[in-house]
Amino acid sequence: MDYLVYGLLTLTSVVGLAFIVERGIALRWSRVVPPQIEAAVESCQWPEDLPMLRRVCEQNNSPMSRLLLLAADHLHWPIAENADAIQTRARHEIIGLERGLVVLEIIVGIAPLLGLVGTIAGMMTLFGDIGQTGMAEASTRLAKGIAFILNATLMGLLIAIPSLVFWSYYSKKVETIAVEMETLCDEFIRRQYRATGRGH
Repeated sequence: MDYLVYGLLTLTSVVGLAFIVERGIALRWSRVVPPQIEAAVESCQWPEDLPMLRRVCEQNNSPMSRLLLLAADHLHWPIAENADAIQTRARHEIIGLERGLVVLEIIVGIAPLLGLVGTIAGMMTLFGDIGQTGMAEASTRLAKGIAFILNATLMGLLIAIPSLVFWSYYSKKVETIAVEMETLCDEFIRRQYRATGRGH
């Protein structure tokens, strides 16, 4: 039982580390909102600038570029309908950015519990062994057993704490990215509709 718990804790730590690294790469600012896209949005002041924006977006595939291409494709729609379409697509993009965060959240919850299970299982084994061997070897077995038990608790906490830190950091980063994407899209469509005299 002890080794099963340690195996599960090891597996949990490997999965947690994998998702921490994967989300760290996926949520890089330059990958989600490339600086070239931001510059292109600032430069796109008139309808005549749209081909330039499309070209930059197609060259820098990202959640931000996909939202802008959607907005550009629907500029003939009323501004409210275009904004609704962007919001719907943005929710899908945000879900994609949050992918994997739920795994870290689960690890935060289960790692200490697995450590506790290891502690309880270790105590059961320890006291069972002491009952069988008698008190002569009890002190030696007790010292080794307690060390073994505390290792499970410590391992669970050492897995949970970094997972909690990165889960909180990545969740906040997704929130910040969502606000930035919303701001850029809003600026883009308002500027384009105003340029064509349909800004209301």
